Amino acid sequence: MLSQIVAPLVDTQIRRLANSQATYSTLIETVAKWLSYLGVKAQVTHLTHQSGQIHISLTVNKPHTCSSYHWQQILDNLDRQQVTSCLNCYDQISSGQRSKLQRLFAYLIQNSELINKHNSNALSNFLYELNLDELMILGIRCALKVPQPIERLLRELDPDVVALAIPQAMKIALSDEKLNQEAETTINAMLKIAKSSNNSTFALNKPGNISSHILH
Repeated sequence: MLSQIVAPLVDTQIRRLANSQATYSTLIETVAKWLSYLGVKAQVTHLTHQSGQIHISLTVNKPHTCSSYHWQQILDNLDRQQVTSCLNCYDQISSGQRSKLQRLFAYLIQNSELINKHNSNALSNFLYELNLDELMILGIRCALKVPQPIERLLRELDPDVVALAIPQAMKIALSDEKLNQEAETTINAMLKIAKSSNNSTFALNKPGNISSHILH
């Protein structure tokens, strides 16, 4: 699973950073390497620390899995509009798709171990950290009360909506610092459907493929 593959490698790199006599340059190199695991070629242009946190500025090049056409579309879109948050993006999708997305997030929460589904404040704080608005959070809470038909949900979600939700879905799935079989199957499925222009024949993958999507 993803955590079993990446976590030991990151732990080794963290120890290397702690023992390095050239922490600044080593950290710049390490951050770029971490992003390369996701297929992202990036260069750190600024690095500093404050209040127990490290602040980094990045220059990101076209990922090797991204076509030149789609990359240019992204750049053109950035020229035409300001970058919006995920919260605003979710406001722009239809109410039907939004409802299905709430149920998808609820399914991932139902299968997580770290998130206390019975602690209202803890769950709300976690969902706010995902940049979800009150309406999204309310829908997720309602969906948590019943089991969710994950295969049907994924078949009915638009690929663009699935792609938009992947970062939040990953954070929920890894909230307990491991990826269980149900979560891994769902994330694999989301990655597949997000790449597809037609999800009418979509079926869930068997677990075990997520690392190849993320690391290559």
